[in-house]
Amino acid sequence: MSVSMIENNSTPEIRNRIKSRQSILRYVGMHQARQRPKETPRTRVENLIADRPVGRIELLVLRRYPRRTVMSNGWTGSIAAACGRDETGMIGIVLWGDQVDRVRTGDIIAIQGGWCRYSQGQKVVSTGRTGRLTILEA
Repeated sequence: MSVSMIENNSTPEIRNRIKSRQSILRYVGMHQARQRPKETPRTRVENLIADRPVGRIELLVLRRYPRRTVMSNGWTGSIAAACGRDETGMIGIVLWGDQVDRVRTGDIIAIQGGWCRYSQGQKVVSTGRTGRLTILEA
């Protein structure tokens, strides 16, 4: 006997109960799907393309250079350069604002929603205006 036959032969109360249970399960399923964080695939250094966004990249910080203070039309605050690597190569990192104080040599960081650019002939990554930097392991 199929589910549709059971629904058609049952009383209206049972049909309403089955439909409400299905709608509740459907709602819970959709509600849980909305709460799951979207994990973007990890990009490797060798696959970075200049002037393109970076979905997510994880790097080991090899060195953080001293802080500088920059005052320009687009940004006023602290900035520091760093270099990092993954299993495929090395890349420059630009740290902005409070990132300068948080990131240390030896940290493993993840940059999500950042940018890759050319600076002085080398590729560098940064969070840009909308990206996020998280320290995975200190």
